[in-house]
Amino acid sequence: MKKYSPILVTASIFLFAAIVVAGVWIYQNLSSLSNAGKLISVVSQLKDYDEKKLAEYNPASQRAVDVKHYTIKIDLYPEQKKILGDVDITLRMFDHRTDKVDLNFYENLKIKKVEFNGTNVSFDRSEKILSVYKTDKNLDSADIRIIYEGTPENLGFGSFTFGNEEGSPTVYSLNEPVFASTWFPCVDLPDDKALADIFITNDSSEVSLSNGKLIDIQTHKSRRTYHWKTFYPISTYLIALYSAKYKSFSEKYVSIDHDTVNLYCYALPKEFEDAKNDFSDHPDYMKTFEKLFGPYPFPKEKYAVAEFWWQMGAMEHQTITGIGSNFISGKKFFSDMLIHELAHHWWGDAVGPKTWKDVWLNEGFATYSVALYWEKRSGFKALQSTMNSKIGSFDTGTLYNPGNAIFGQLVYDKGAWVLHMLRKEVGDSSFFKILRQYFKQYKYGNASTNDFKSVCEKVSGKNLDQFFNEWVFKGQGIIELEYDWNTKQTGQNFSTIIHIKQLQKGYDIYKFPVDIKMIFDNDDQSVVSTERISSKEQEIKLESKKKPAKIIFDPDSWLLADIKPKSEN
Repeated sequence: MKKYSPILVTASIFLFAAIVVAGVWIYQNLSSLSNAGKLISVVSQLKDYDEKKLAEYNPASQRAVDVKHYTIKIDLYPEQKKILGDVDITLRMFDHRTDKVDLNFYENLKIKKVEFNGTNVSFDRSEKILSVYKTDKNLDSADIRIIYEGTPENLGFGSFTFGNEEGSPTVYSLNEPVFASTWFPCVDLPDDKALADIFITNDSSEVSLSNGKLIDIQTHKSRRTYHWKTFYPISTYLIALYSAKYKSFSEKYVSIDHDTVNLYCYALPKEFEDAKNDFSDHPDYMKTFEKLFGPYPFPKEKYAVAEFWWQMGAMEHQTITGIGSNFISGKKFFSDMLIHELAHHWWGDAVGPKTWKDVWLNEGFATYSVALYWEKRSGFKALQSTMNSKIGSFDTGTLYNPGNAIFGQLVYDKGAWVLHMLRKEVGDSSFFKILRQYFKQYKYGNASTNDFKSVCEKVSGKNLDQFFNEWVFKGQGIIELEYDWNTKQTGQNFSTIIHIKQLQKGYDIYKFPVDIKMIFDNDDQSVVSTERISSKEQEIKLESKKKPAKIIFDPDSWLLADIKPKSEN
């Protein structure tokens, strides 16, 4: 399929990276490589995602606490592949029946001390759970401090990675979805957002990056500490740590709210000029998304893109997108990837998923945002070609609760198609009001699929049970439609009878609007009629003053459908 954007070259590279399935777009098919341009081969490591293991990883007791703040202090020793950690967690507690707080923390890291409100306390450990005993069951709040050391396990897409580039050590993290606890203790639930102060110490030759705003840099002998602070809540899976011999470039962007947002580009010296060029269109991306969705949600902090060494895509770590060094070209070949990750700062970062079952609200939204960007930049044909490049069979499960397929085409591309079809279902005016209202209502919080559905229904005034059951909750696959037609002359007019039949197995009956275009003989005239399909087999009657030579279903590509003529007269 012909591409409309500069990433035409990307297709061949994506094929090379056929295993491609993103802080954290954190996307597929090379025009959609993303937050997680997530690899099928790596998804096998996400065995921890099935519901039974997630219930073990996130026991019900974690719902009885609400983390308010993390102070994360990490000393890096790359040559030894070792960290020293000192983490303080401020939280509220709602259940006075239990005598412990269950945190996520991998047991291979050696704990040196655990404090509860400043008092040394006992604790228990299992593979991924640290249970800290309270000094008083009746407390409503607490500060828990854990001091530890060791080599973090490298799991998932590279939860904590020590590397070496250009002869110098590098460090990066990628926690999504459930691997933050490989390097710091936390309540690793996507909807337990908190504020954070993050201190990263490394050799003084290294630049250390994280989420939020840079508050301070302190140097002591040969070591240097960077202090980053968030002013907006963040999910644990979006917390990032990068450290390397970065060069940087910055510029200022004035938002539609008249806030000045600092934009940064970080890369190693070898890739720095190419990275600057690749990054240069971000003010335009930002302006487009602000007009579509609302103001950039993290103006007090920054927006940055940093080279990192996960080579399967990019990740939307909040305010500090990581992009794999292989995707820095200097020729803007991977613009779609950067657009996708920026879009996540509205969809995924500011408005987070309530559970991982709702991940399409991250990835489908960011994927469709790329299509919306190109529509604004290049017109409706660009929207069409973008969406047509994302068609698939999508017969491996449902969009909601996709199981181990949380980073597959089903979530990214079908998720984008669902939004595209929703736009047709409710109309452009309602659709863009829905996006703006959804963003405004859930900004800095978390939303479920049902929360999004409620906004859609309230704004549009329509009952969307059928639509969401078909495309999100129950339906698998796509519409498969066969049709034939014949025309009879009645006086001076023509009556065309179209017989359609739905053939798909993934959902019995789809109900949807479809445009039908009649093209007439020997001229360029055509007529488009919008009809409602509401049964498995249906006849549609169209009247015209001329005999149609051709009939085209869905000429503007609004439907995720395989539509084939049985015969044509």
